[in-house]
This record gives sequence, C-alpha cells and structure tokens, in this order.
Amino acid sequence: MNLEVLEYYAKLKGLNLLGTGDFTYSKWLNELKEQLIEEDFGIYIRRGSDGQVRFLVQTEVNTVFEVNGKVRRVHHVIFVPSLEVAEQVNESLAKYGDLNVDGRPTLKMDGATLVEEVLSVDDLNIVFPAHAWTPWYSIFGSRGGVDKIEQCYGDKSKEVFALETGLSSDPPMNWRVSALDRLTLLSNSDSHSPWPWRLGREANVFELRHLNYLELYSAIRDRDRSSFLMTIEVDPAYGKYHWSGHRACGVSMPPSESISLKGICPVCGKKMTKGVAERVEELADRPEGFQPEKAIPFKHVLPLSEILSAALNKPPESREVWDVYMKLVKSFGNELHILLEAPLNALKEKLPPLAYKLLEDMRENKLNIKPGYDGVYGQLIVGEREVSLAGQFKLEDFIA
Repeated sequence: MNLEVLEYYAKLKGLNLLGTGDFTYSKWLNELKEQLIEEDFGIYIRRGSDGQVRFLVQTEVNTVFEVNGKVRRVHHVIFVPSLEVAEQVNESLAKYGDLNVDGRPTLKMDGATLVEEVLSVDDLNIVFPAHAWTPWYSIFGSRGGVDKIEQCYGDKSKEVFALETGLSSDPPMNWRVSALDRLTLLSNSDSHSPWPWRLGREANVFELRHLNYLELYSAIRDRDRSSFLMTIEVDPAYGKYHWSGHRACGVSMPPSESISLKGICPVCGKKMTKGVAERVEELADRPEGFQPEKAIPFKHVLPLSEILSAALNKPPESREVWDVYMKLVKSFGNELHILLEAPLNALKEKLPPLAYKLLEDMRENKLNIKPGYDGVYGQLIVGEREVSLAGQFKLEDFIA
C-alpha cells in the first residue's frame, strides 16, 4: 500500500480525491512529504503523476476516556489543510500517546480535548466521528460508545459538524435521530492495507468550482446541495455489524428479535453483539422513513467485484472475477461509472447474464442481502445460493 498503488486503484474505481490516511505515523508522513506536491490550497498530487488523483491530508485516531466511570473508545477522522499543519497536529497529539505504535494511534484523551488540540493548531482543521455506529471504537457503538454527541465532545460539540455513517448504516438510519440533524453525513470507506482494491465502496460526490480545501470545507460544513451532490452507500445490510448476532453460533437476527431475547444468544446463552440496526432503534426518536429538510441525497451500490463474484460463483478476489472486471473498466472507464451511469443496454453486451441482472437489480434497490452480523459481512442471495461478500486477498493478484 503506497501512493502509487492507491492512485492506480482510485482510477479503476472512479475516485479523484483520496484521504492520505495515517499522517500521524512519522514514516508515512515522511513519504507524503517526499512524494506529494500541492496543486491547490490543501489538495496534493503525487510527483510524476498525471494529476488525475488528488490527495487530502487526513488521518484517523482512537481516543480512550471515561464517561460515568466506564471506559469509552472512539475513533475520529481528522482533515487538515497542509502537510505542515499535519506536523503541528502531531506535535500536539504526541503528548497523549505514542504516534508511531500504529497507523491509527491510541490517545488517552476525550473528544473535547482532541477537538481543542486539533483546532488550536488551525481552525480550518476538521474532526468528526469515524464509522459512528460500529459496536467497537465508535461514538454510538454499543460496546464502547456513548448516547449523545456531547458525552464525547463536551463543550466542543458545536465545533464538530460532520459524522461518518460507516458501512453498517446509511443516511435513512441516521435521519431517525433528530440530534444528528445539524451534522453533515459523510460516507467514506477506508481500505485497510493491503486491500487497495476495496477503495470506494462508499464515497462522497462533490461539484466544486475549484478543487481546494476551502471549497471542500465549506461544502461539508454548509451542506450546500449545489456543491455536495450525494453520497454513495453500500446497502447497510452488507456491513459486518448490521444485525445483532453471535458469530460463534451462527446466530443473527433483526432488532425486534434481539430485543425480545434481551440480547442473549438462543444457542449458547452468551451475550450477542448488538448490531447497528438495534443500536439505532435504541437512540431513534423518529419512525423509519423520516427525511430531514437539509438531507443530502444518496444512492445504494454494491462493489462491482462482489456482483461479478456472485455471477461467476468465484471469490471476489479471484483471477476470473478480475479478468472480467478489468475488461469492463477498459470499456467503460471506471467502476463507479459502470455501477451508476453506464447505459444498461451497453452493459448488457459486456456483462455475464447473471451479472447484468444483479446490476440492474442493484440500480432498482432490489438486491436481496442477508444482513451481516458480529464481524461477518452480509451475503448476497442469488436464487437459493448465499454468496459471501468478503474474500481472502493475495497481494500478487492485484499489483498493477
């Protein structure tokens, strides 16, 4: 995983702006400083590249703190407008933990202190909760989170104006919690090394007069529908923690059943992992289907590799799947164009019949997905066959 490989897969996916990730890690920051040059304010390109893929200086951190005597662990995303500011942020955060132990460092501080430290360096910096509903390490997580934004960010809560929904939730689920109305819902998906081919499962679509940090900052803060067009979301059932369940026993269930069982596994009697859908039910003060006035539009997709995997009955990382994938990208330009915009009649000529049917169903929100639970990705139902939506990865299969 390096800038060149990230750039290669971004082009395949149809992404033209990526977060750098991990600027708190000194060795990676040194690579960023050596390889990136500023194209416009806060937006970088790789030296020697064609400039089609830009980079935003970004990282994720884990904070550990206590609320009402219980330890809380919350991940946060940080955007900054330059590599120089990133260095200054690192100097501030190094007081709270070793930044070089991990790409996503663990800091002994609460969310309010994090916001205060980061914004004291530059008031254009942005801090917001990462994958907000995941059971572990998220602001509303059932295992390590809190019930209100203020319990994490305290008197700095008003300085937080965005929230990352995560794979296991989508905007309609978040719209059910009125306290989140003031926050811009972002849909980012990370790509843990060494899986660069998983880039772009989720994304944000902007139309800016100039691609620079100030315009991006304003589009996120103000939720201007003319500049922030939509988010691209996987069906939340695809996520690893959508339903409640117990992986060891192969048990999963919707919120109503889990609530009736008081969260206890009916097979072994142990406590199940509470899914995002159930956690949303706990905090929701609105019925399903409610849409706030300033809501940003969204579209559901499923990664092309998963669609081809189901159609070909091969793992999504297999050579058979990627041979077809690369032929399609060569014909149509990139994956997101194939999923969202390419004419169906043109795709019909290039896709295996079942893949075409699945893509058509995806565009009409008709895919049947068995929800993920307790760390198990959701499964696409094809006829009577369940297709796993996560496979094993071999690095040599994907290097350009």
